[in-house]
Amino acid sequence: MRKAAAFVFRLLVPSLVSAGAAPAQTAAGWLEFTARITPTAARPEPVRQFTFYILTKSYRDIVKEAEEKDPVPSRDAFIDSLKVSPELRDWLKGHDTLDLTSPELDKLLAPDDLIHVPEFLRAYQRSNSGGTEHPEKYERLRKEYLNALMKFIRSHPETVSGVELELDGVNPQRKWAAILNERRKKVQLTAPDLAQLQFLAAKADTDLDGHASVSGLAPGDYWISSLNVEANAGDMRVHWDVPIKIEAGQTTRVELSNLNTTEASGSNP
Repeated sequence: MRKAAAFVFRLLVPSLVSAGAAPAQTAAGWLEFTARITPTAARPEPVRQFTFYILTKSYRDIVKEAEEKDPVPSRDAFIDSLKVSPELRDWLKGHDTLDLTSPELDKLLAPDDLIHVPEFLRAYQRSNSGGTEHPEKYERLRKEYLNALMKFIRSHPETVSGVELELDGVNPQRKWAAILNERRKKVQLTAPDLAQLQFLAAKADTDLDGHASVSGLAPGDYWISSLNVEANAGDMRVHWDVPIKIEAGQTTRVELSNLNTTEASGSNP
């Protein structure tokens, strides 16, 4: 009797295992997609032999995560590091610009700014040499000179134009732009690595028709991404970060085109 029971048990175990494995085997989904780019005034062209990445998180959000790990330096801390007068540092903190050579600068400068910020005063004097009548008359008494100059600026606001041409030597914009550019390069390097190390579900290369497929994807939300690599055709340079949903036992089909690029949605991570 025991031998018979053992024999029946041995027969049932494979069936039970198979029954338990069946849902797992049918749980996966499939993805098929085709990528085409349409250049200006031309026909669509397939994106051939191009690697796409199937991510569990939007690449745009991955870029944001990389940016958060390397935040933008404090603007005020940057201004405090500048070798300029305290008055100019205060002015920069109170205005939404760092470019002192901008042609629009004269619109931001009040007469008080030109008098009380040494760099602005020197720039104004250089750009308006001879702008006041007998300026040497006021050099002996600086206070009287500055008062006279203030009145002159208020009555001749057009003389402020051109001050920005004299401020290149103290302009912090170039240094600030270099800091931001260095950070941008660092994010461009780290974001693709972060995407592949933590959020990569699969990747696939397109064939000569721009077609690719992926099997064995667990049901859920994914993104078809080109990371930071441009796909190009003619005059078009594009990236993709397209959300998709994989259903158990079903094939999801997607067309990648100009219409669903990140450029079309107004962003380019």
